Amino acid sequence: MSLVKAGVVVLDCAEPEKLAEFYKELLDAEQTHESANRVEIRGADGIRLAFRRDVNATPPSWPRPENALQVHLDFVVEELDEVERKVIGLGGRALDTKDVTGIHEERGFADPAGHSFTLRLIPSTAPKQG
Repeated sequence: MSLVKAGVVVLDCAEPEKLAEFYKELLDAEQTHESANRVEIRGADGIRLAFRRDVNATPPSWPRPENALQVHLDFVVEELDEVERKVIGLGGRALDTKDVTGIHEERGFADPAGHSFTLRLIPSTAPKQG
C-alpha cells in the first residue's frame, strides 16, 4: 500500500476564485473544495488543480528570463483553433503565436493570473486520406 497518494497541482495567485473559474470553464471541471485561501477543481478527465491565495504572487515572465517558468501546464486538445478561441474568450492570452514545427503542434498561453500553459494537438491516428 502506497503511503503517498496522487496529489494536486497548486497555482499561487492573488484571486483563487477567479482563476478557478477560468480553469473550470476551460476544462469542463467541477469545484471540489473552497476555503478562504484555496479553491480546488477536478476536470472531466480527472485532472485536479488547486488555486492558493498569495497576495504577493508575481506572475511568471516566460519567455523572458527574469522570474521565468514557475510551473507549466500542458493540455492535449483535438482542435487548436477552437480551444484557443475559448482560452481568449475566458480571459487568457497568447504567449507565442508562431507555428511550432515537429510531431505535435503546440501553442503557448497565459491564464488571467499569468501562469503559462500549452495547448498541444493530439496527433491523428486516422489513416491519411488520398
